[in-house]
Parts: sequence; C-alpha cells; structure tokens
Amino acid sequence: MNFQSKSIIAALCAAAISSVVLAPMASAEAPGVSVATGTVVSSEPLPRDLWIPGTVDATRFTYWTIGSDGSPALSSGAYYVPAGLAPEGGWPVIAWAHGTTGLDDSCAPSLVGPGLPERDYPYLGRWLAEGYAVVATDYVGLGTPGLMPYLDGKVEAHSVVDSVKAARALDSSISKRWAVVGQSQGGGAAITTARYATEYGGDSLDFRGGVGTGVPANIELVFLPAGPGFPPIALGGGLTSYALYILAGLREAHPEIDVNSYLTPLGREQVDLAEKLCAADLEDASKKLVLGDVLSRPLNEIPNFYGLLNDYMGVPTSGYDRPIFIGQGLLDVDVPAPSALSLVAALVANGEPVTFKAYNTDHSGALIESQADTIPFVANLFR
Repeated sequence: MNFQSKSIIAALCAAAISSVVLAPMASAEAPGVSVATGTVVSSEPLPRDLWIPGTVDATRFTYWTIGSDGSPALSSGAYYVPAGLAPEGGWPVIAWAHGTTGLDDSCAPSLVGPGLPERDYPYLGRWLAEGYAVVATDYVGLGTPGLMPYLDGKVEAHSVVDSVKAARALDSSISKRWAVVGQSQGGGAAITTARYATEYGGDSLDFRGGVGTGVPANIELVFLPAGPGFPPIALGGGLTSYALYILAGLREAHPEIDVNSYLTPLGREQVDLAEKLCAADLEDASKKLVLGDVLSRPLNEIPNFYGLLNDYMGVPTSGYDRPIFIGQGLLDVDVPAPSALSLVAALVANGEPVTFKAYNTDHSGALIESQADTIPFVANLFR
C-alpha cells in the first residue's frame, strides 16, 4: 500500500427516446436473468449543451442491467468520445460514477447534466483531454422506470459495468480496456464496482482498476442507533438529505421490511419528498429537520438490520483483484474523513491493493486536488 497524508484526522418512462438501436447480446449473463446485461435498448444523440468539454461525439442510451432483486432492470447513461484518431484497440475508457443528484428522473445526468457542472465538466473534460472515452451511467431507476436504490453498491456496480458493455456495442472506437472513477455516492459506487468489475464484466471487458474520492464508507453504522429521540447532532443540510435518500432507497429495494412503519407522518412526508426533489432542493428543504423526528420506532428493530444494511450499502473490504485509489478531503463535512480512514484501515488489514491520499480540503476539493495523483495512477493501470 502507498499511504500518503498531509494530516490524519479522525418499457421506458421519461426518456423521450427518438430512435431505437438494437445491439448484439453481451457475452455475460447473470444467473436467472433472461436478457443479457449490457444489451442496448435505445440510443439518441446527446444534446450538445450536455457535452463534456473536448467531446467530438456523444450519445445517450438505455440498456439492460440488474436491479436490487436480481432481475433485469433498465438503466440509462451517456458516452463521450474525445478528439483525434482512436489508438489501436480503441479509446481506453473512464467509467464515471456520479455523485448524489437525486432520485427523480428529472435529476438524471444524461438528461440534465451533472449535479455540479462547474466542478464535474472540467474534471471529466480533463479525462477526455488525456485520451479516454468517458462512459457515464445514471444508475438503475434514474431516468428509467422505478426508483434508484440510493447507495445500493452492487446495483450501482452492475449499472457501471453494463454501461461500458453497452457503449462498446454502440461505438466500435471504444476499447474493452477500462477503469472506473467516482466522487461521493459515485466514490462508493466506483470502489464497489472495482470489487465486482471482473466478475460482472466477464470476458467481454478488460478492467484495470478504480478511483474513488469522498467515499461514503461505513455510513450504515450511523443508522444502527437511529430512532425516536435520536440526538440532533450535525446532520443538518446535506447529511440529513442523504439520510432521507437512503431511507427512500431502502424502501424501494426492500419492500419486505416496510420502511413506512418505522416513519412518523412527518417522516413519510419527507421520504416521499426525497423521491421527488433533486439534491440541492432537498438539502434546502431538510436543513431544519432532525432525524429523530422522522422515525416512529428504532430502526434496529428491523430483523438482521446491520446485515441488511451492510449488504445493501456497505463498501467491500476484501476481494479486490485490481488496484484502487481512495482520496479524502480532511475538511469534508459531507463524508467526514473517518469514513474513508476506517475503510482504508480495513482494506490495509486485509492486504488489498489500495493507495490512499488525504487532502487538506473539502468534499469537492478532494476530487479537484486528487487529479494530480489519480491521472498518473490511472495511466499506470493502462500500461
């Protein structure tokens, strides 16, 4: 491990698709699934006002992947091709796992652009400038039927892997060699994808490694003591809205636990709202909300609650077959530093191929500052 730190501190809905392109069947198929993952359902040119800087061609597409119940599910995404002639074997791929934008289809990046365009467009443009094609999933249920199961890591991993399969089916200039990068929600998705990419991708892809910044690890532990009277600790703003998204996602992915029965009337109202509002609007709406007022009884009354949560949103701590990089802002209040540090400690203890670096900055700053380290890290993956 290379551990560096400046300091260590504790049938399609709103898609409006105009053309349909059938793709060849992907080579890998999940057990019990009747449609091959990565199979393209539809595609259309991406509007130019949604292009990453440096793009010469971009396409929005929908494709088959796997949902929370293990059944076929539709996802959407977009791919972006850089300028110039593709190298032999095609453009190497950066699969972008985006951060929290919301759960409603109106929040899907392939329909409206990234959640923080002033940060994400220059960041993604840098990867294009380095000679990578960028493939960006929206995740299952965001821009397609159903609700995105927020922070369901394995579903996100399927969405990422299968988006690369689908993009390759649409564009022969895109290589089978790929890496995944992500920030915040996408940081967790990227690292979880790195754990499962070889398994999910099969022989059709050549996975090289992953990068995650602002990785929300061990967040499930916060929910173990949650219930009525949960103290009004610093959960205001972004953290409270994340909690509402998690409850909404859990309600979608696990209807058998009846999340509504653990919510107060206010809680049901707020979780319903989380299904409709994109990230900035939900953050504003929940600034004065106290998590304890949302819950009518302790969540730990749910049978095997920790096991269920860990399976749903836990970031894996073993089983990686490719190198990963984790970057963390020491001043991050969205995903505090102990979250990443606890994950890295577990990865190191298990002998996993992790490189870690901390940055004396906040949540978004870690994404920006990490480029000095992650760009050469990824370049090495493709050598």
